[in-house]
Amino acid sequence: MEINAAAVAELVKKIVAEMEGAPAGKSAGEIPVGISNRHIHLCEKDVETLFGAGYTLTPLKDLSQPGQYACKETLTLVGPSMRAIEGVRVLGPVRKASQVEISKTDSFQLKVNPPVRESGKIEGSAPVTIVGPKGVVTLKEGCIIANRHIHMSPDEAAVFGVKDCDYIDVDVCSGTRKTRWFDVQIRVHKDFRLEMHVDTDDANSAGIKNGSTVTVVK
Repeated sequence: MEINAAAVAELVKKIVAEMEGAPAGKSAGEIPVGISNRHIHLCEKDVETLFGAGYTLTPLKDLSQPGQYACKETLTLVGPSMRAIEGVRVLGPVRKASQVEISKTDSFQLKVNPPVRESGKIEGSAPVTIVGPKGVVTLKEGCIIANRHIHMSPDEAAVFGVKDCDYIDVDVCSGTRKTRWFDVQIRVHKDFRLEMHVDTDDANSAGIKNGSTVTVVK
């Protein structure tokens, strides 16, 4: 029987990748990308204001990071322009403070000026109004553009030689436009799964989709 050298090479590549902890179909050292569309995180008080007293968010599907999920509920954002962005997905679980994450493109429509921030760092960020079926919440601060960041476990951080809150540069491995992203924040937690998060503006500029990969610039 004739041996197919290309098939053998691909099989060896797959086995090595699996042994080194890389997802099947990706080379060791490649980091999968997840694209984050505009979304809303809510505190318990704002959930009740927007949806009614005693209301509980309804999980729709799990997200890539354990314990995080998309909810069935969507809301409307309104900025000083009085032009609305409807159907903005709520993500769970509830948080201590409400937060809205949008892209730079979204900010032009809403006429807001959100800073680029790590999720949860909302001090001094942009105001925005959230409209729900039962009420309205106006955040004096809480609207941000999420910074580029990579989730990883402590073991994965050790493999890459980084630690929590380090900043690194990465190259896009796939996509239609060769791209290098600078100052990508590392976020390490025992429950995190390896994945880089970028917003829709970044993804579109590089011509990538969910599951595309990046590599760390040495």
